[in-house]
Amino acid sequence: MEDSRSPRVMYFSSDQGKTFSQALLPSASTEQFYSILDGDEDMLFMHVDNPGDTYFGTMYTSDDRGILFSKSLERHLFDGHRKSDFTNITSLRGVYLTNKLDVDGRIRSVISFNRGGAWRQLDKPENVDCEAHVKKCNLHIHGEHSRKNGIVPMVALSDATAVGLVIAHGSVGDSLSSSQHPDVFVSSDGGYSWKGTLKGPHLYSILDSGGLIVAVEAQHSGQVKTIKFSTDEGQCWKLYNFTEQPFFFAGLASEPGTKAMSVSVWGFRPEDDGQPMWVAVTIDFQSLITRECSKKDYEVWLAHSTEEKDPGTNGCVLGAKETYRRLKKESVCRNGRNYVVKKKQSPCLCTREDYICDYGFYRHVNTSECVKQPDATNKTMEMCLNGQEDELLTTGYRKVASDRCEGGFAPRLSAQTVRPCATPSTSSPLTSTSYVSHFDTPEERLVLILVCAGAAVIVLTAVISAALVVRRMVYRTREPEYRFSNLRSQDDSSCITADLLSTTSSNGTVYQQESDNLILQDFTGSVTHSSISLT
Repeated sequence: MEDSRSPRVMYFSSDQGKTFSQALLPSASTEQFYSILDGDEDMLFMHVDNPGDTYFGTMYTSDDRGILFSKSLERHLFDGHRKSDFTNITSLRGVYLTNKLDVDGRIRSVISFNRGGAWRQLDKPENVDCEAHVKKCNLHIHGEHSRKNGIVPMVALSDATAVGLVIAHGSVGDSLSSSQHPDVFVSSDGGYSWKGTLKGPHLYSILDSGGLIVAVEAQHSGQVKTIKFSTDEGQCWKLYNFTEQPFFFAGLASEPGTKAMSVSVWGFRPEDDGQPMWVAVTIDFQSLITRECSKKDYEVWLAHSTEEKDPGTNGCVLGAKETYRRLKKESVCRNGRNYVVKKKQSPCLCTREDYICDYGFYRHVNTSECVKQPDATNKTMEMCLNGQEDELLTTGYRKVASDRCEGGFAPRLSAQTVRPCATPSTSSPLTSTSYVSHFDTPEERLVLILVCAGAAVIVLTAVISAALVVRRMVYRTREPEYRFSNLRSQDDSSCITADLLSTTSSNGTVYQQESDNLILQDFTGSVTHSSISLT
């Protein structure tokens, strides 16, 4: 911020803070904020809030320098508590899940399989029906916003060792509903297809690198004594009574990662004197699943494979095909702690889908060709980075960060014109910083205007630089202030088969998260712990 009345701008450094360059993002007023949703060495996901209490903003993705940003998703849900439903599905490369607030005020889930290049709604599970009056039926996933409001006890769960496996709470219909009881849905292919598996809210955990899933019903008022477990990625669930005396369920925990074969269920049981007695039960599934997996228990699986794609390009996402070795659903065996995910990767021919529109270009709806923005026509696009002026000469395409395609479609990129950029005097603390100015609104695409000072204003620049030093010292002592608003809610006998068409809900209570302070207030009871091995 230049001063308390000026907007905020974002700067990035890729050399551990030695130099900073201003990102080509819309500026944020004092009523807005930035949020880095996810990032790695290849690209960043950035949310820029809309002005006012709108509870949404625009999501951008960066190039590999963190400087040039392209619009990825509009009306991205982000509530007043700075909570976002944005989720990285770590069980499959390039998959991200989030929710958006549409113009009709409804929240709808969207998923991307190419790191934000394109978003689409989730397909309805085949084993779940929508209400008759719903014209367009999709699956919508509850995220951090729903967890914050006590609608679900936990958000979507995935892990890199459990290839393709995703577990999440959701509902089917036109949009995400807070009045409809959330159910548990499972995907085995990274989010392309889903299956309804459990009615009502649950706490769940992935064990044995995806070879085992466990879940406990999150009842708010009742007591529990049963844990559900599945060895076939949620197609069939078995029940096990882990205690003779039920207790009020408080949590489900396993060691970090998904290598473990044991899980702990904990809660409290009221005693005769009115004081609660805390109980923790550890269930070890190694005594149930005793056989170590062999080669015949695994299958070869092509990620991102769908029937809609051409056989030649089937599985090609982000420029590569990835083939995994993973456990068959019908195999009841133990992966073990030494299990390592094995995959083979081969490059694909480049297509237009491997490119996004470069800065100053955009795609028409339902087309793959990048054309120049009308408001950028006949304008020179330049930027100053680290003392050099780059004129951005491009045909309008930029390969998606981390894309690994080879050959095929290759837009002819013009050579860049690089010349020295007039910068402030070397005494300025901003000498190694970029000097990019831009003005826009979050609804408009970015228009870059380069402002490089000439030699005639060197003296004036030195004075301004000195003022910036003083101002920087002043602002270091000030705490930033933020103003946010709350987002208001909208409206076989031992096997549970994954068919939600015929099953009825055993839990009619919406899960509400209890406060630890309330639970532990005046607590003087005792704690017991037991460990169970299944036989």
